[in-house]
Amino acid sequence: MGRDLAENFPESRAIFDAADGALGFAITKLCFDGPEEELKLTENTQPAILTVSTAAYRALEKRGIAPDFVAGHSLGEYSALVAAGSLDFADAVKIVRNRGRYMQEAVPPGEGAMAAIMGLPPGEVTDLCKQAADQEVVTPANLNSPERGCGKARRGNCIAKRREARGDAAGVGTISFAANGTRATPAGTRFTRGGIRSLALPAHYQCRCRSDQLRRRSA
Repeated sequence: MGRDLAENFPESRAIFDAADGALGFAITKLCFDGPEEELKLTENTQPAILTVSTAAYRALEKRGIAPDFVAGHSLGEYSALVAAGSLDFADAVKIVRNRGRYMQEAVPPGEGAMAAIMGLPPGEVTDLCKQAADQEVVTPANLNSPERGCGKARRGNCIAKRREARGDAAGVGTISFAANGTRATPAGTRFTRGGIRSLALPAHYQCRCRSDQLRRRSA
């Protein structure tokens, strides 16, 4: 992820270099070459996403493409704050690395999963989680819209299987822990005790583009 940006835009390459320097290890190599299982660990995923998002933004910014507003949620706050000039990238990437590490330690790899549920209202998602729990923790987490939510816990696969048996849309994500569920609460406590609190500024600029699109714009 992000290799195309780094190879074609110096300002994007500078962001990858800055991330490596701030973190003290080559997150760039992990983004470009994996291994995928390491990249999926949220303590690596979070700084990787921030780095690639900021690298894309810098390429756009260099070519006069900038948002009028930024907004977002959760991890997206940090890339948006960087884009807004409210948070230095080197500080942000270290913050999200710790954020991911605290989450990973609260819910070790293999003890959590996420299932994306589409096409059901929140009440039915709650009932589905209860059916799948089987004496373990299965709870609704992100209600992204009136008809899309995420159930997160150890038994994410069970949620997906129950949905698929009914012919509905469901999938188990590649996230390595049960984010936003009750088991992740200790991570938030550690984050706050460490002097880092939620940043109450508008948050998230995210783009998906290819380098050839940027080159056409700059031509």
